[in-house]
Amino acid sequence: METSRQQLKKQVKKHIPKDWLCELRIAYRIVMESVNDIKRTGIVNLVIITTMAAILTLFGVLFRFTLSLSTFASELGNVLEISVYLTQNADPTIVKDRIKELKHVSYVKLIPKADSWSSLRKELALPDDMTNPLPNTLRVRVDKPDNIPDIFNKIKTISGVEDMGYAKELAKKIQLLTNVANTTMVFVIIISAALTITIINNTIQLVIQSRKEEIEIMRLMGVSNWYIKTPLIMQGAFYGFVSSIIAVLPLNWVQGLLMNVHKFFLIPMPVYAQNIVIITLLLIGTAFGASGSFLSIKKHLQV
Repeated sequence: METSRQQLKKQVKKHIPKDWLCELRIAYRIVMESVNDIKRTGIVNLVIITTMAAILTLFGVLFRFTLSLSTFASELGNVLEISVYLTQNADPTIVKDRIKELKHVSYVKLIPKADSWSSLRKELALPDDMTNPLPNTLRVRVDKPDNIPDIFNKIKTISGVEDMGYAKELAKKIQLLTNVANTTMVFVIIISAALTITIINNTIQLVIQSRKEEIEIMRLMGVSNWYIKTPLIMQGAFYGFVSSIIAVLPLNWVQGLLMNVHKFFLIPMPVYAQNIVIITLLLIGTAFGASGSFLSIKKHLQV
């Protein structure tokens, strides 16, 4: 029976001509209703926005630090090299070409044994008549630190390779650092979402209770559900958006601090990091605010 009524309602709506001026008036009324709801909330608005801004500031600062941390880990990973020592009878050029063919290998450099011996002899002041005991060496770089163990095992199987080595412990620490940064970010996002949605949920619940009679009258008059719901969702989105704008302000100080750190270590800043954080803050803040309102409506408003 209910389905038949809904279908009939849709068919009737299709044949009703749209009055765009009326649509604009309704949109204006919805916006004004949201403004009035915010005014009714009074000084509580300041508490809500301040609390949300503090949560989003924490998220924004950690997010910005994580982007720089990932850049540091990536740069350190890029300078990690696998040292490949060749047998005396191996052709360095052939081995080099075979390693270059491997996926994820970004750079291979040949260091002839004569050059290595010349440098070592100068450093240790060795006599000229000594026989060169050093092998030809290849320095191999991989595109990502994660791929080093896999490439290491593949190079082992290539004919002409006698021994190999790389800073295994450093690679593990870089990988651990990246994983910790990513895990921390996910954890902070979850906590921020839970706190923000809870705050908005409780606020919208108070608004619904204060307008209970008014909402009941609108329902009896046949006012559509979306007309009742939309101002409340817009109110939550407003809190999230304003809080995000406030949370953006401390990022300028964080950006300056990180810029000095990057300059000191001669590591380039992540591209568009500041813009990414700002846009993410605005989107997440607004989305969390609207989500909190929507959940509160579903829980406390039977429309």
